[in-house]
Amino acid sequence: MARLKETYLTKTVPALTQEFGYTNRMAVPKITKISVNIGLGEATGNSKLMDGAVSELALIAGQRPIINKARKSIAAFKLREGMAIGCSVTLRGDRMYEFLDRLVSVTLPRVRDFRGVSSKSFDGRGNYTLGIKDQLIFPEIDYNKVEKTKGMNICITTTAKTDAEGLALLKHLGMPFRTQ
Repeated sequence: MARLKETYLTKTVPALTQEFGYTNRMAVPKITKISVNIGLGEATGNSKLMDGAVSELALIAGQRPIINKARKSIAAFKLREGMAIGCSVTLRGDRMYEFLDRLVSVTLPRVRDFRGVSSKSFDGRGNYTLGIKDQLIFPEIDYNKVEKTKGMNICITTTAKTDAEGLALLKHLGMPFRTQ
């Protein structure tokens, strides 16, 4: 069992039950999935960038990503329908807990001048989205093999009903939130 999943079951569930007064154990919020997305608008001019993004995202997530293609043609962006413009991966189960554990304990502390992540990035329903400017903060990425730095979005989807419940869940799981 993943280390973070064990922490969730032994420490987080009792703490959230006490904090919010849940009567049913199934009412306690939990993380359902984590989506990691790399958008590459520049891939319209250079298709080699997509291969690097796919291999790096596979290293980071531990599972092969899918390639996202353009739905519509937009002449102003030199974009045609069906062109590859990004890649994404959806993590569930033990892989999801392993990824979140690595993100919280190894990756985020490697960011220079890191003071914590913003607690304002909730969507109103307890889901949290985090933007990362470059992929080099992940220890799996070899600095010498990277041709271009790429940003990514990490979306953590929870069963929490409100932002306060989602914030409490992620805080108990070790997410380093910035103190305002």
